[in-house]
Amino acid sequence: MKTYELEIFEQTSSYCELRLSSAEGPPRTRGLDKAAIDELVAMVDRDYSEHAVAQRMFGSPQLVELGSKLYGFLDGDERWLASILGAPPGSTLRITAAERLRHLPWELLAKDGAYLTTAGPSPLLPVRAIGTNAALSGLVSPGNRPLRVLFMATSPEGVQPVLNYEGEEAAILAATTRTGTDLVVEESGTLEGLRFLNRDYGEGYFDVLHLSGHATIGEDGRPTFLVENEVGGLSFATADQIAQAMAGHWPRLIFVSGCLTGNAPDGGTFPSMSESLIRAGAPAVLGWALPVGDISATDFAAELYRALADGERLDRAIVEARHHLFARKRGNWHLLRVYADRSPLAPMVTPLNTRGRARLQVRPADQEFLDPQTRLSRVASRATFVGRRRVIQRCLRTLKQPDGAEALVLQGMGGLGKSSLASRLLERMPTHKRAVWYGRVDMTKFRELTTKIAFPTMDLQIEATKLLDNEQAPLLIRLRHLLDVDGPLGQTPCLFVFDDFEEGNLEERDGGYVLSAEMSGILPALLQAIRETGSPSRVIITSRYRFPTPAGTGVVVESLETLTDIEQAKKLANLRNLRPGSPLDTDIRQRSVDVAAGNPRLLDWLDLIVADVALDIDGLITAIENEADRFRRETILAKNLLSSQSPDLRKMLAKVNVVELPIPAETVTVIHDHPDATRHIKRAAELGLLEEGTDPETNHPRYFVSNVLRPLVRPLITDDEHTEACAAAARSLYQIWVTGPGTPEAVS
Repeated sequence: MKTYELEIFEQTSSYCELRLSSAEGPPRTRGLDKAAIDELVAMVDRDYSEHAVAQRMFGSPQLVELGSKLYGFLDGDERWLASILGAPPGSTLRITAAERLRHLPWELLAKDGAYLTTAGPSPLLPVRAIGTNAALSGLVSPGNRPLRVLFMATSPEGVQPVLNYEGEEAAILAATTRTGTDLVVEESGTLEGLRFLNRDYGEGYFDVLHLSGHATIGEDGRPTFLVENEVGGLSFATADQIAQAMAGHWPRLIFVSGCLTGNAPDGGTFPSMSESLIRAGAPAVLGWALPVGDISATDFAAELYRALADGERLDRAIVEARHHLFARKRGNWHLLRVYADRSPLAPMVTPLNTRGRARLQVRPADQEFLDPQTRLSRVASRATFVGRRRVIQRCLRTLKQPDGAEALVLQGMGGLGKSSLASRLLERMPTHKRAVWYGRVDMTKFRELTTKIAFPTMDLQIEATKLLDNEQAPLLIRLRHLLDVDGPLGQTPCLFVFDDFEEGNLEERDGGYVLSAEMSGILPALLQAIRETGSPSRVIITSRYRFPTPAGTGVVVESLETLTDIEQAKKLANLRNLRPGSPLDTDIRQRSVDVAAGNPRLLDWLDLIVADVALDIDGLITAIENEADRFRRETILAKNLLSSQSPDLRKMLAKVNVVELPIPAETVTVIHDHPDATRHIKRAAELGLLEEGTDPETNHPRYFVSNVLRPLVRPLITDDEHTEACAAAARSLYQIWVTGPGTPEAVS
């Protein structure tokens, strides 16, 4: 795309000068009366403000009129624009102007009722040019490899609406499937996490930084981005603070995908966040001028990265992504703004079939969790996984702590997504190699470790195989040599995953569960070897039941809860038949959602059942109930788990079940007024009968009996006991959440 420079100078308080130049020929200049500028600014303030209706409507006549005015303003009697437009593949117009003019919606430029920025083979790309320097000096060569994107979504507690950041990540991956994209996710949503991850990969590694979240205008009139603090609470980040986190390690493009990130507040008095990032050293920044819908922002990002991953120039990729929204009649197609210094808007990577082009090194983690019979993945793919944000953040802190626990146990009722969460953690730690075992593991299967890990060299793999096969030394000694800094895995951090651990690796004893004879010789040795060698490798275990921590080792247990309402809404959006708006009968859909009670696996099962066109309405209802009953038998009543508990413990579950949301331990003990209440809570949580989560605000445990259990536990108490439990819960929660000293303030 040919590049033109348009500069607008205020010569006096009532007179401006325009200058148009290119690499060919001398610049052209002309004068402009300030009254024309005032008229244009007033029109924009009326039709293009945050609350104006016109800017939200596709095909709005007011926007076409505004675009025509903008065109006439730049074209003038000398027909400047007419002389430079119309040559494929289009033109880039770099606009340098004072505050009031720079924030005008140049993306709306229109001629004869057609927008220039979406015009067929010869579109125009307006770029707000900042400064006279270029962060990328000299020849800019594309990397002969897949595109590398650093993706950070922020979702602070209490901030509404909760964005579908998982959908955005999935859309980018889906759009770039053909070429592949190295999408690294910073999961904490904090500036500190961004700083460390960017530093860990080194300068020049990433092509794009994609920040997704909410943005606003602060009380001082300056733009701010809503990020998370260390516990997921709300924090505000200015452009300067984002720049400090980047520490000068800027990728080629920063996409600050949040409302108002491309808007210059107060009529241009303050620079936009995008402009401020350019002044801090970023070569090019994309931002949204006004509030933009979640779906449009996701669609634009997916199309943008598809084009960039294909090897398109940055300017052309932006044009194609904008046209993608326009072609789908999205009312906010024009809100995307481009800010840049003097760096070239060149390709970031080479096309797919370029000779010698590097390949992606890591395959999707869900492919590590294959069913032995069907060879199909047993977990949610990266594109379909939703929710668990706070759990993921806590788990990653555990796994990345240099001197922390050697193992993370993901524990909870069947169907809550423990294996899918383990897969997600593998995706979030791409620097670690993966070794996944499913079900029972003995020494023969454990020695398969050397075939599961990609060693740096063949010699190291041979050495590792010999170590594990040498039974003359205890397993602990062999694993020490394997993980030692000078050993075969000394420079290769790994994640060792034992999935569905309760299947063959645990034995029942005294009402609880302990390691089986074979596993008691494997897991303690592995954990101890990790600790003694200081290895960054870690163990992840998914288990329905808890078990004693091996002596001399560290294990952190993360219990999974039923999906929250927000997480369930995202999950349903991914289901073909149970999603809102599907042709399925509304009553059937709601009944299925209700009986699933936030359990992701049961939702998946029911989504398949309701697709059976051979069943009538009554047949569907029966099938739903039968499937829910089968689920309870398989996940709750295995080995008569519930019926084998003491009557008092079962009664506790029935009483706690009167509250249909997670509650603190204090309320549980009030509801279950029993001398052994603490022991009952501990026991039920160990067996997965009582969900034990973590309150994101207090970081204290909270408990919940899944509604899946309701038909099983409700008959265990009388109507009077049910009423008493409701009253006790209400009194306790009122004291804790309403009148208590630690009541959190609402976040607006």
